[in-house]
Amino acid sequence: MTEAETFRAELAEFLDGELPRRLGELPPDTAEYWGGRRPELPHRNSKRYCELMAERGLTAPTWPTGYGGGGLDQERAKIVTAELRRRRLPAPLSGFGLTMIGPTLLQFGTEDQKREHLPRIARGEIRWAQGYSEPNAGSDLASLAASARITGDDIVLNGQKVWTSYADKADWMFGIFRTDTGGKKQEGITFLLLDMAQPGVEVRPIKLISGASPFCETFFTDARAHTRDIIHGVGNGWTVAKALLGYERTMIAELFGPGGRGRDAAAGNSLVELARRYLGERDGQIADPVLRDWLARFSMDERCFALTMQRSVDAAKAGHKPGPESAIFKVHGSELHQRRHELMLALRGPQCLGWEGDGFDDAELAQTREWLFSRGITIAGGTSEIQLNIIAKHVLGLPD
Repeated sequence: MTEAETFRAELAEFLDGELPRRLGELPPDTAEYWGGRRPELPHRNSKRYCELMAERGLTAPTWPTGYGGGGLDQERAKIVTAELRRRRLPAPLSGFGLTMIGPTLLQFGTEDQKREHLPRIARGEIRWAQGYSEPNAGSDLASLAASARITGDDIVLNGQKVWTSYADKADWMFGIFRTDTGGKKQEGITFLLLDMAQPGVEVRPIKLISGASPFCETFFTDARAHTRDIIHGVGNGWTVAKALLGYERTMIAELFGPGGRGRDAAAGNSLVELARRYLGERDGQIADPVLRDWLARFSMDERCFALTMQRSVDAAKAGHKPGPESAIFKVHGSELHQRRHELMLALRGPQCLGWEGDGFDDAELAQTREWLFSRGITIAGGTSEIQLNIIAKHVLGLPD
């Protein structure tokens, strides 16, 4: 038996034996748990499930064991994912701690910063929000104005962030603030971490046309951070911010690309099943030839993207840091997500025109809202236009 086979057998024994004995009922694969000081429980055992998996380093399988991870190589990390999917178990923990600030701390953090923050992320104790965009600094992020004034060991924060996803549920924020107004706008930026449970931080949720939203405005009025939580030094925040954007773009592409949890929350079925239900069949084929062709083309594109993403994920688990090429995944993944919802609308036809009331089932009503929300995916994490500029300049090497 190879080392990988031995690991798979030991993992299976834990998942099929020790885990259910210690936990009882296991959460279904739809139970996405984000942790934090005030955790929302999609299943009554979600928190305990996360804790038991974290004991074995399975919330962050490839992180070093000294930082709360599993210390696994790429092959064994893929086995963990496969075995969870085979049992229809959820990832034990989700959130920006694992996908964004955690990898960034591994790349740029000091040893003290890693040991303070990474184990708490891996255990699901802290939920994170991202403080990047501002009312006048979206696509032109380097124009940010929220200020950070260093006074001894403290940092005084003033200003506003916007589109801060789940800021109303987060315990800590990672973000970029201006510490110097002289020189080029990219040079006076500092990347830091701050505890949001303080009087100087105010969060206001933003409601979207879809009827709900993860987005918030966040206001800082003499809020406090500490110099020990400055990442990569004062004034070097733009370098850290760009690296984190690489992790974010990859995360968005994974989330809304093939197989991602954000891909078809409202679908309830595969696209082929939806087509059979709403369009019917003729001679063993989906009845509408135009939509049948659209479905085939989309399925091939989605499969190609899934394979490309898997190569990228494998490279990341092997230690490769995402660079400007991550913009390709962000563009194609977010646009695939929109195409998928357009296709689902076409398949369901008039049954996707409902907002409430009789005549529509829950999945159809949810589809209407999901389609509306999907329109913003090509903006979140950097607009497609900005991503195309990055690809042209930094991947293809085209002139300005």
